[in-house]
Amino acid sequence: AQCRHSGGGRVEQGHLRQPKLILTHSSLISAGEGGPQTGTMTECFDCDNCKESLYGRKYIQMDNGPYCIPCYDAHFANTCDECKELIGHDCRELYYEDRHYHEHCFRCFRCDRSLADEPFTCQGKELLCNDCYCSEFSSKCIACEKTVMPGSRKLEYNGQTWHEHCFICSSCQQPIGSRSFIPDKKDYYCVPCYESKFAPRCTRCKKTLTKGGVTYRDEPWHKECFVCTGCKTPLAGQQFTSQDDNPYCIKCFGNLYAKKCSACTKPITGFGGGKYVSFEDRHWHHNCFNCARCSTSLVGKGFIPDNDQILCRDCSSDL
Repeated sequence: AQCRHSGGGRVEQGHLRQPKLILTHSSLISAGEGGPQTGTMTECFDCDNCKESLYGRKYIQMDNGPYCIPCYDAHFANTCDECKELIGHDCRELYYEDRHYHEHCFRCFRCDRSLADEPFTCQGKELLCNDCYCSEFSSKCIACEKTVMPGSRKLEYNGQTWHEHCFICSSCQQPIGSRSFIPDKKDYYCVPCYESKFAPRCTRCKKTLTKGGVTYRDEPWHKECFVCTGCKTPLAGQQFTSQDDNPYCIKCFGNLYAKKCSACTKPITGFGGGKYVSFEDRHWHHNCFNCARCSTSLVGKGFIPDNDQILCRDCSSDL
């Protein structure tokens, strides 16, 4: 889950247009940069649209020339998005994005509160004060049951909503924020707390196993911890056996505990499909159980013991 900004619309402050420049023309007029140029009564000074004289009248100076008030309103005034009437030169005008309003028309769509001097939310084409927006569109925090205000950071998971600071680990009680977490029924844990509380622990080092590992005697082990008791070689993925519940690689087990072949003296482990023959207190690999004189295999045949040797019947009859 991730934290993100809430709200179905953006929260912004409406803007006020600057008052328009309104001048009265007399016999001699001077203005700073961007204003009308110096003139006298003898020069022509007419509205740029209707061409009527502006002497003694109020006018508005535009970049391309002066305009009388009626012409300015007709050609340059914006239409109010609410009442659809022109916003005259003498009105306080507010605008949001590409929409313009009279000051008295810039109000909450639901409660009719003026939005001229306070933040608001735009939901579709509706302007809403924060109270109305929260009442209708904002979700409530599952932890503190308070409204998640527009523009604040929140976390959503499984159809539920939290303030960012209310979404805390059930164990350490610290805010989880944008970190990974693990749900467990109705509780939520940061990863370190979950591993400490619920993850299995290695039988050897007692540390938590977060991934992988092997199971031996129904107990969990880190792969790097599951080693031969004798030579410490890793046993994961290898053949091994055990003695007194301790794991051993085949080589160490053979050297330490396996029976020795009476012929070759090497360990008889029984791994890899190896078979052996036992007689009294002696043991042989199948391929080592041969007549001591003619080397004939005695596996499955009769034989005659002769002190430390074993002989086939033919060789024994020559004695």
